[in-house]
Order: sequence, then structure tokens, then C-alpha cells
Amino acid sequence: VTNDLERRLYEHAQHLGNAGRFTGRYQCNLLVYFEACADARQAITREKEIKGWSRAKKEALIASFNPTWTPIDLRTWAG
Repeated sequence: VTNDLERRLYEHAQHLGNAGRFTGRYQCNLLVYFEACADARQAITREKEIKGWSRAKKEALIASFNPTWTPIDLRTWAG
């Protein structure tokens, strides 16, 4: 969950933040899926919901949004 996705992607690309967390541990720095929510509480609830899903269900969600799993560049993404 973030209120500034562009900043968050930059931080991941620059390896800023906690290296022991999932994105640091697995060098995750490409965006292939995201959702916008009305407020932080809704975003946190949705994130917890998705985290509880099986890997297959998460992959199906990503594929429904981005079938080729092409990394999303927010500067050029038209949505």
C-alpha cells in the first residue's frame, strides 16, 4: 500500500528500504499489477484479501489485468 506509486517504484528500483522484506529479499522491482483504492483503509483490506489467496488465484488476477505480464511504466501507461 502506498499513496505515491511512482515514488515507491523508484525506491524499489534503487533498493531503498528494508532489504529483509519480501521485495528486498526477492529483488522485486517491476510492476505488473496494481489497484487504486478510495482510501488507505480500503487498500489495506484489499491487500490483506489478496495476500490470503493461492498463488494460482493471484496469477489469474494479474493475467486478467495484464495478460502478457509486461512491466508497467507509469509514465506511459494509459490504463
